[in-house]
Amino acid sequence: MLGGAGVEQSLQVVEDVKNKMSARHKFDPEDQRALFMFNSIQNYQQFMDLFAGIRLFIWIIGTGTIIAGIVGVSNIMMIVVKERTKEIGIRKALGATPWTIVSLILQESILITAFAGYIGLVSGVGLLELMSKVLPSHDYFANPEINLNIAIAATVLLVIAGAVAGYVPARKAATVKPVVALRDE
Repeated sequence: MLGGAGVEQSLQVVEDVKNKMSARHKFDPEDQRALFMFNSIQNYQQFMDLFAGIRLFIWIIGTGTIIAGIVGVSNIMMIVVKERTKEIGIRKALGATPWTIVSLILQESILITAFAGYIGLVSGVGLLELMSKVLPSHDYFANPEINLNIAIAATVLLVIAGAVAGYVPARKAATVKPVVALRDE
């Protein structure tokens, strides 16, 4: 809070000042028209609550976006596995272990998500820089910037999500029997 005072303390200070002023200038402390006092800490607390709600909303949207991305990458990897069933069968017939098949699919999945995440991060930073140049300078919205720790954490989360998204198709690819895969058209 501003100056360490909470909302309750600031309301008490307003009440004390109003009582002292009413005693000194001879007016009823309950008279709203006699003395106007503006409590900025209440407004500050309302703004902080509003921003906390906005932050929660952004987290919900971000979580939903990541879940949608996981589903999308998983579907893409399922299609990749389906299209490359014959190749996977040949690899297994030549002695590839299930782990090498899983790691191949996981590497592709991680590469796709890391590349898309990097493009998204660069685009976001570029858009933020463009907006900071285009928007007029204002006290409430000056010098928008990206927190480097959050950007790195988001990138790591994206790579982990890519690995999770590719795991199910990779396990499916690892269980393909070479004879069945070579017959597949």
